[in-house]
Amino acid sequence: MTDLAKTMRPAGTAGVAFMRGLRSFALLRESGAGMVGVGLISFWVIIAILTPLIAPFDPNATLQPFAKPGTAYAQGGTFWLGTDQLGRDILSRIMWGSRTVLFYAPVATASAYLVGILMGLAAGYYRGRADTVLSFVANVILSFPVLVLYILVITTIGASGINIIIAITFASAPGIMRIVRGLVLDLRNRDYVAAAQTRGESSWYIMLVEILPNARGPLIVDACLRLGYVIITIGVLGFLGLGLPPPDPDWGGMINEARPLALAFPYMTVFPCIAISSLILGFNMLADGLREISLRD
Repeated sequence: MTDLAKTMRPAGTAGVAFMRGLRSFALLRESGAGMVGVGLISFWVIIAILTPLIAPFDPNATLQPFAKPGTAYAQGGTFWLGTDQLGRDILSRIMWGSRTVLFYAPVATASAYLVGILMGLAAGYYRGRADTVLSFVANVILSFPVLVLYILVITTIGASGINIIIAITFASAPGIMRIVRGLVLDLRNRDYVAAAQTRGESSWYIMLVEILPNARGPLIVDACLRLGYVIITIGVLGFLGLGLPPPDPDWGGMINEARPLALAFPYMTVFPCIAISSLILGFNMLADGLREISLRD
């Protein structure tokens, strides 16, 4: 091993980047926006975890149609947020719907990142034909309006949880690929990459261990923002009737079902809208906090 390799190796290791990441998350408490975001996300995560224990009613049970918020149920309990036209408790459906959103949104985002990162690493590091082909594929997919692309994919393969993940991965991975490609084009010329090449490390080792951890800042911020976009997507697909098949609680589906009655019974749509908005706001504010920290890191 040359003296250059010995000198440069520590600067590019995943361990150093990991420790910097821990330091960044420790500094998150200094960001007011970031802490508010963490609070909102934590609230919904706790609700999703505890829903089977704290939900007041079965989310699909027909109890008392059109009950207003705060109405007491004759057989025990209170409809704190009212009931819908089928007599289902809105609070219980929102609670169970949070489990759906907080499962499919992270899984779909992680799937999109897995595909997008691998594409971006290959395009940015290898350049040449690989870059040309992958960039062309990404540009073709990105040329379609995102919502039209989601609808096209879902209507083609059917509405289900797995198909929603596939649709989001297909539509989001090219955008992630372009971000990663741009970062790799910059980082591939750093000294620690040259040191790894001198040591004889494989290309994928260099990409995954040396380059990717040092690109973590922009990717983490983008991931938080993209989670918010995915939550919106799941809500929109549910609203269009392309989300999870009924009777599974779905925030977007709840809004769609109550839409014809929105003027007479506004609470049926307002509360699910608040749930979606608060969770998206949480991820956006967390992204703002992480961006502030990355500027100091």
